[in-house]
Amino acid sequence: MSGQLNKQKVLVIGGSKYLGLAIAKQASEAGAEVVIGARNPEQASQAAAQLPLASAIRVDITDEGTIAAAASQLGHVDHVVITASAHHNVRVQDLEHDKIVTAFEAKVIGPLLLAKHFAPIISPAGSILLFSGVAAWKPSPEYTVMGVTNGAVAFLVSQLAKELAPIRVNAISPGITDSGTWNVLGKQNKRELLESASVSSLVGRAGTADDIADAAIWLLGAGFVSGETIHVEGGTRHT
Repeated sequence: MSGQLNKQKVLVIGGSKYLGLAIAKQASEAGAEVVIGARNPEQASQAAAQLPLASAIRVDITDEGTIAAAASQLGHVDHVVITASAHHNVRVQDLEHDKIVTAFEAKVIGPLLLAKHFAPIISPAGSILLFSGVAAWKPSPEYTVMGVTNGAVAFLVSQLAKELAPIRVNAISPGITDSGTWNVLGKQNKRELLESASVSSLVGRAGTADDIADAAIWLLGAGFVSGETIHVEGGTRHT
């Protein structure tokens, strides 16, 4: 993919760690000028320091003021990738109103407001890439909020692709991926989770950060693909 994104500016919101950082690294390798967007400016700067021609900017996807300020500061971008999320994985009996709202802010409301402020500065051949997730297509107890917000992303992509055309809007729906997000479980619990994901995958393994980043870079350059949610989860939703 070397050179695929030459002379293009790619903003990766949530790019300071995990899948976002993996995408930022591959975008840089593909020739892009990468901007790392994150709520924590220090973390964004540390991530940007790992890449050539990269910079950092504060963007909180749940804060419209930071979105508008980032659009004004950048002036022009070719692609925006949003990996942000806010999980509220509990039983329905234990749901909390504010945490449900925050989950929707991260996955739906924030991307809508980003489209509001960034569409005028995205190049006509550019794109917006959102993230859904397998929970939307394979319901599981305690993951209702995640499933509903991820499902909403697929409809959001369809609507935005129509309204913002010719700017392309797509989403990736990843399965269980060893991107670093599961490290908080501890080694044993993480290993058990990935082993379970391998059993439920048609390809016999969990995903890797590179699996998702490969798909993301392809979508940024796929000029004839818009309004689509691409499933990168080893066929998990079919098991």
